[in-house]
Amino acid sequence: MAQDLTFLDATKLAELIRTREISSVEVVAAHLDRIKAVDPKVNAIVTLADGALEAAEQADADVKAGKELGPLHGVPFTAKDSIDTAGVLTQRGSPIFRGRTPDADAESVARMKKAGGILLAKTNLPEFSYWIESDNLLSGRSNNPWDLTKTPGGSSGGESAAIAAGMSPIGLGTDLAISVRGPAAQTGIVSLKATHGRVPMTGIWPRVPRRFWHVGPMARSIRDLALAFSQLAGPDGKDAFATSTVQFDAGIGRQPGRHLRVGWMTGPGFGPVDPEVRATVSAAADALKGLGIHVEEVGIPALEKDFALDVFNRLHVMEMKAAFAEATAGRHDDEIYKMAKTMLSLPDTSMTDFIDAEQGAERIRDGYAEYFKSFDVLLTHVLPIPAHKHGIAEFVIDGHKVDATYLQGATVPLNVTGLPGISMRFGTSKEGMPINVQLVGSWLAESTILHVASLLEGVSRVRDLHPAL
Repeated sequence: MAQDLTFLDATKLAELIRTREISSVEVVAAHLDRIKAVDPKVNAIVTLADGALEAAEQADADVKAGKELGPLHGVPFTAKDSIDTAGVLTQRGSPIFRGRTPDADAESVARMKKAGGILLAKTNLPEFSYWIESDNLLSGRSNNPWDLTKTPGGSSGGESAAIAAGMSPIGLGTDLAISVRGPAAQTGIVSLKATHGRVPMTGIWPRVPRRFWHVGPMARSIRDLALAFSQLAGPDGKDAFATSTVQFDAGIGRQPGRHLRVGWMTGPGFGPVDPEVRATVSAAADALKGLGIHVEEVGIPALEKDFALDVFNRLHVMEMKAAFAEATAGRHDDEIYKMAKTMLSLPDTSMTDFIDAEQGAERIRDGYAEYFKSFDVLLTHVLPIPAHKHGIAEFVIDGHKVDATYLQGATVPLNVTGLPGISMRFGTSKEGMPINVQLVGSWLAESTILHVASLLEGVSRVRDLHPAL
């Protein structure tokens, strides 16, 4: 039964706890046992939260007492180790922050707890949350549970690996350019990067460049993303970007008021894409077409004029360099890992290039606005290739040699523009690795992409596959 519990989604676990078919103690204990059994291979967990079993006992007592229960009552969750957790180590993937224990929860953690969730553990990440692999000097490298020789991605790679391996049913990651969607794709789970500002970043480091950072849920099912989003979204009076009070529909299955129009593309404008990945996106498009949705292949000219990855790189370097310089000031060289060193070594962006990049970002936003005049959803790939071996700096993708930053080609446009996107599995590579697709909506249109994702999930043949560890 314990093995079954560790692969149920959070929504089902909450239902079983609420109806007293299982106890919260059983659920938390099953996940702790799973961590003990498989994390030595995966290395996704960096800290266990004290008091999880005691919190589960209280959750069960509240059920028996007939108290009002939150939608995640008694369900364990995990959080990336850049997200503050009161009384629980938050060390940001660096010896510089060794032993750091916050006094208060990040707003996103507080809202998960308010919904009844029980913090189970903190998960691994790259140094300072900055890279597409989760590796650092403090807690080492996380491995992909589908193939331990491969990466679960970054920067929320520990979170994705924990959920994929059955160590957590749901959790929180952060996303600067790829970091909840890419890791979800590499491990075959689901994740949501909502519209920028929907979920407050209060209590999460680094906060610069703030206009690109997001925090979002990672989970097993689309309904879990909808549930988590309904609890996480809304202003907190501290994060000035979190101002939206627009009502949204967090439910699944509601038919939109008009016939849906979905466009799909894998480029140009994203960089090269592996044929297997393109075929998966095409198959997802065909699946939606088979459900009676209007689907057609499209292009967005603005992405061809201004390559979003180049725009992003020119915009964020100066701010990130300053944050990294402040964090590492006066520290020994052996406390600083390769990504911070790389960032600190990059040349400054000239004012001319910075202004041109800002204007490029505006043109990209305009291009998406034009697209969403005619379509409700954009279907793309998440990553141009399935999960790769650890430590690869260059790739040959569809005959083109590119560096590792190009893996962000289809995800970073949503950070530059602030658009919402969902990463969900729809295929499997010839090597048995997950392949995810990305569903993009217009600003504040999370309910639309959650609805389409639920439809796609319903016809997916890979939803219930789990890694054999």
